[in-house]
Amino acid sequence: MTILDQLAGYARERVQRAKEALPLSEIRRQALAQPKGEFAFEKALAKPGMSFICECKKASPSKGLIAPDFPYVEIAREYEAAGADCLSVLTEPKWFLGSDAYLEEIARAVSLPCLRKDFTVDEYMLYEAKLLGASAVLLICSLLPEEILREFMQICDELGLSALVEIHDEEEGNAALKAGARMVGVNNRNLKDFSVDPENSRRLREMIPPNVLFISESGVKTPEDIAALRDMGADGVLIGETLMRAPDKKAALARLRGAL
Repeated sequence: MTILDQLAGYARERVQRAKEALPLSEIRRQALAQPKGEFAFEKALAKPGMSFICECKKASPSKGLIAPDFPYVEIAREYEAAGADCLSVLTEPKWFLGSDAYLEEIARAVSLPCLRKDFTVDEYMLYEAKLLGASAVLLICSLLPEEILREFMQICDELGLSALVEIHDEEEGNAALKAGARMVGVNNRNLKDFSVDPENSRRLREMIPPNVLFISESGVKTPEDIAALRDMGADGVLIGETLMRAPDKKAALARLRGAL
């Protein structure tokens, strides 16, 4: 069983427990009663130039504990002050030590659009994301058959949530595009064994049409990495560990932007 299989299995357990506390019909009703979102996440990434999605992440399966001290609201505010375009907030509790409460509090504390970074395996999690204040959700192609992916994206459209559709290879890229993805994130990390290949974004760039936002995820550490992504026409980059380990996040983001 791969790490991704374990993450997905645990996500299903979490959803089952949540449904026992609050049935699907009720959480759907509550989410649809909220004002429809304005797809703020994808709008923020559609501006000219490279956009930065900065991640609030305490731990990961590959790196273990990244941030023993984790003042997540303060970190989110630092990112906002540093000029981040969007935030990514981990809510997976077992391997990433995330929490729904982190997302809920961060979304209230900052004006930036927030991505719920989790392993979405059930429509229930889309309604949760809406109620937690997210502007976007992550849909991982390797977890979702094409018909389910399309169904989840339709629910996102109904809620006004953006869907960042994550791919790792050409087959998943084709599925994402056939399902109608408006934002594609290329994960340079293989979620089956957590190895990183920064060239993955370059390999898959050409298959993503210009009207679809192209985001590179994982393994981006230097201004040179950013320059290479800009040169290949990436619209945005998601940066986690590099910023989380930086004592001065504003200075670290400025360096990545090439301002220092």
